[in-house]
Amino acid sequence: MNIALSGNAGKDEMDLEDRLNQIIDGRQMVKNANYYAFTATPKNKTLQMFGTPFEQPDGEIGHRPFHEYTMKQAIDEGFIMDVLKNYTTYNSYYKVVKAIEEDPEFEKKQAQKKLRAFVEAQPETIQQKAAIIVEHFHTQVIDKGKVGGQARAMVVTSSILRAIDFYYEIQRQLEERKSPYKAIVAFSGTKEYGGKEVSEADVNGFPSKDIEDNMERDPYRILVVADKFQTGYDQPLLHTMYVDKVLTDVKAVQTLSRLNRCHPKKRDTFVLDFANDADSIQEAFQRFYKTTLLSKETDPNKLNDLIQEIESANIYTEEDVRTLNEKYWAGEEREELDPIINQSVERFNLLDENTQIRCKSSIKSFLRTYPFLAAVMPFKSVEWEMLNTYFMLLVHKLPVLKREDFTEGLLEAIDFDQYRVIKGEEPIGLIGTKPSNSLMNCLSAYRQMKLL
Repeated sequence: MNIALSGNAGKDEMDLEDRLNQIIDGRQMVKNANYYAFTATPKNKTLQMFGTPFEQPDGEIGHRPFHEYTMKQAIDEGFIMDVLKNYTTYNSYYKVVKAIEEDPEFEKKQAQKKLRAFVEAQPETIQQKAAIIVEHFHTQVIDKGKVGGQARAMVVTSSILRAIDFYYEIQRQLEERKSPYKAIVAFSGTKEYGGKEVSEADVNGFPSKDIEDNMERDPYRILVVADKFQTGYDQPLLHTMYVDKVLTDVKAVQTLSRLNRCHPKKRDTFVLDFANDADSIQEAFQRFYKTTLLSKETDPNKLNDLIQEIESANIYTEEDVRTLNEKYWAGEEREELDPIINQSVERFNLLDENTQIRCKSSIKSFLRTYPFLAAVMPFKSVEWEMLNTYFMLLVHKLPVLKREDFTEGLLEAIDFDQYRVIKGEEPIGLIGTKPSNSLMNCLSAYRQMKLL
């Protein structure tokens, strides 16, 4: 869009240097145009690109929204629901027993991650959580007439396979209960399940385009998702959310905010969380509850640090980068470009694994950071622009890396013994909320004051 507005699309007869300079100029935001971003969850990049600069007491330049309508104000004025007012966590407790006489040593962090994944994937785990979901939905949502008896629920899972597992188990328990309601599963693309490739349409028995419409009418009441519908889904009848996925920062706010749409018969919302704790969810929401400010601008020197890390691997030369750019911007075919990139891939494959990880990670970070900085920084770098083109073509050819697995043998060393889920009610009070006469809210506020 910037390139189109600025008229910097480039001409065929231009040499490489002129073309690159014009591309860089085109990346920058045009001075005679106004740019606006509307978002409930402003990220640092958004604030720096669209916000109003201001000088802080320490001399640093920060950025604030040019206008604000905060989550707090929207809740107070009744335009959205407070999705944290009735937030409940379920702490998962499980234990494993040794299956071998001598206890092997495993790298702690990776071992814990693998162990939890093993336990969470057990049929017993999914059955127990599905039982809690089905029971709660009927007794606490349907029987209590939430949203005038029209309440819907969403189950947020950690992967497509888990979503399908939960869907089938919830369906089974609904049928066993002789419930009049059904579930729907939503995920993108296809996934191998039960020995065959399946899509959401295969599982649901109707086209994907009908999911949103079907969720508005019976018998469909529970939507099981894996990423899909965690953002942008606008359904006022959605009252309850069951979370079985770790959520952090913006993702936590966007996901739980699926419940915040108002409805004439909607008096409250409810979140039942199997995977997160109240403190982390409060921390995620607090940032966006009132005004969000960016206290420090992105440092362009970050790119120099990334380039230094990449170039220490010696997988390309300056001549490689220039030659590729000349051919690429001249519109030559991939057959002319690939041999240059393939040389870098061959050199990359000779590196030790740790160097490969650092190099590839730095390339990805460069590709995320440069386009943003090029739009806001007051100077131009032809070198960075050429590297951006080179890395853009290179990163897709680099092999998928597997970190050394220090937990090999872990799952063979333990037996799944038992898993139980314990309820822990903990309403979350954000700083800036109105005082309440409720004893629970008072205790919660006092607890939060002590923490802060």
